[in-house]
Amino acid sequence: MLDEYLEQDQVTEIYQAYLFSAEAHEGQHRVSGEAYIFHPLSVAQILTEMRMDHRSIIAALLHDVIEDTEHGFETIKKKFGEEVAALVDGVSKLTHITFESKAEAQAENFRKMMLAMVEDIRVILIKLADRLHNMRTLGVMRPDKRRRIARETLEIYAPIANRLGMNQMRLELEDLGFKAMYPMRSRVLEENVRKARGNRKELINKLEQSIHARLDELQLHGEIIGRQKHLYSIYKKMQNKKLSFNEDKEVYAIRIVVDSVDMCYRMLGAIHNLFTPIPGKFKDYIAIPKANGYQSLHTALYTQYGVAIEIQIRTEDMDRVAEAGIAAHWLYKSGAEVTGNNAQVRAREWLRGVLEIQQHAGNSMEFLENVKIDLFPDEVYVFTPSGDIMVLPRGATAIDFAYAVHTDVGNQCVAVKINRRLMPLRTELYNGQTVEIITAPGAQANPSWLEFVKTAKARTNIRALLKNLQFDESVELGRRLLNRNLEAFGSSLEQISDSAIANALKEFNFKNFNDLCAEVGIGNHIPMMVARTLVGSSASTAESAAEQREESASLQKKTGGRPLAIKGTEGAVVSFAKCCLPIPGDNIIGFISAGRGIVVHSQACKNLSDYKSKPEKWIDVEWEPDLKRDFATYIRLMVRNQRGVLATIAAIISDLKSNILNVDIEERDGIHSSMTLTVEVKDRKHLARIMRRLKAIDMVDRIHRIRQ
Repeated sequence: MLDEYLEQDQVTEIYQAYLFSAEAHEGQHRVSGEAYIFHPLSVAQILTEMRMDHRSIIAALLHDVIEDTEHGFETIKKKFGEEVAALVDGVSKLTHITFESKAEAQAENFRKMMLAMVEDIRVILIKLADRLHNMRTLGVMRPDKRRRIARETLEIYAPIANRLGMNQMRLELEDLGFKAMYPMRSRVLEENVRKARGNRKELINKLEQSIHARLDELQLHGEIIGRQKHLYSIYKKMQNKKLSFNEDKEVYAIRIVVDSVDMCYRMLGAIHNLFTPIPGKFKDYIAIPKANGYQSLHTALYTQYGVAIEIQIRTEDMDRVAEAGIAAHWLYKSGAEVTGNNAQVRAREWLRGVLEIQQHAGNSMEFLENVKIDLFPDEVYVFTPSGDIMVLPRGATAIDFAYAVHTDVGNQCVAVKINRRLMPLRTELYNGQTVEIITAPGAQANPSWLEFVKTAKARTNIRALLKNLQFDESVELGRRLLNRNLEAFGSSLEQISDSAIANALKEFNFKNFNDLCAEVGIGNHIPMMVARTLVGSSASTAESAAEQREESASLQKKTGGRPLAIKGTEGAVVSFAKCCLPIPGDNIIGFISAGRGIVVHSQACKNLSDYKSKPEKWIDVEWEPDLKRDFATYIRLMVRNQRGVLATIAAIISDLKSNILNVDIEERDGIHSSMTLTVEVKDRKHLARIMRRLKAIDMVDRIHRIRQ
């Protein structure tokens, strides 16, 4: 088969790679007992059937050499060139890195594979062929290992094949994965499908004859192919739509392959005249291709025989791309872009997105989680104001659209117009809508966006921005805390020498001062201890924790005249205790909590007694004058059960420029109910005005502020 499309010298080079691989794996056997060389040979065979270039086939023959033999990267590079060595390295598994868990190791392997893909897309084709052969021979594995590999195949490799338009490989991976993951369900479903198709065989023949007769009558030409839906797609449809097997009527489908795009639409008209179209089932993937480059017309129809069938109409080129995806018409130029079909171009765009996700992901597990989001793109097609089509996963919101346009647009978006109407940013998008994002230069991503965004690009960029913002906030708060504590020693950060800072960095094991300040800001280091180190206290490092606490408490008193001012805009590094929800006007105190920064409590909070044994973690704080934000607090009302009481209370609170965040109502004695409201107020005076107005309502018997 090789000599059908490769030059003779390339075939010779492949044979040399085979001999090298056979010698390297000499004496090694697979779990099945066969010689190990049969595995790389089978992987190379799969790529040959895809008509891949000779270097891909060489890499397939050598893909386990680095991991499983004494030969390393340099040996392969010397014998077969740097390009082949890079391909082999991209496919090879990581074996020399220690991870905390198997899940983390798998995630890191996946990250490495995906990044190698970005460098050379052939890496994933070799990896998919490797996985396909492993799935074909999975039966010899232990049941637990079978299920783990099958789950990984269904969750990662089959979706990647789908994302790259490789339908034929995806179908086989899914059916093999389904069979290994759920052997009993697979057997039962396969038996039911076999019986159903046997019973409908005559019916299907009649349908195909009807189509042939109509095409002959209209002098239309096309190849009609009876296509049986594969088991896993039937299983997923039954599962997602909560159908029994007998309720899923579309077990059989027909594909019609024609010679031109124009003929596709003419064929569609002929089919719609022959059978009755099912409303909402027509999809034009020729005008608007799927994200993986797939093009075809899809329609579902009722027939005169009482069954529904699905029909796909496409050209020969579209059919080739639909089955092979990026491997169709494979053209690869070293050091250049892929110059091939639409699937290859779209694969490149997706891989560029993968690279951006990697740059912003915190670790391999986060990277894997985010890429998996993009591997299931049930698409929605929306338009920019200029008429360009944007493809997003189903369920995507305006925020996802903003980040799809550009990262800066996402970071700075403040509002959205959908079909020229202002809508909330969390609005889910639907096919055909025109979306316009409104931005503001000073705007920043909101942490709440993470609750509803769908795309990996949006999620990773929001997380990255928030991490940077939190770091900056932590550094700023850490500097304020250190300056405040340095006052006890008659010093400040401006007076601390570079050598003293260097000693402190060495003492606390940090590379730069901002990192140390950030750790102080989020509460992982006590500011008084860091301040003491900065001024070069001669206290013994071996002193007891009790002595340290006593000294810290003493130094706290020295700085008692200058409490730390709380602005309410410090971000994530300053939070307000849920137990008491302090508001401006309350006497407050701060508690330094590891990982959270400063947690502000009311001095009347019942939970303060729990922290008496940790005086070194308390800090004097006060409210900054003229605060510009609202603060949440709790009020409880005892109300009579009368129609409209909640509406009356809500109207008064709204009139007084406040907002209700939460309502909890509990019936007491059939006459009265206890109503707990979480409301936003500016300060104690604002809260007092609200409570006075509410107390004046006839239906309100009692009202008081609560601290839970």
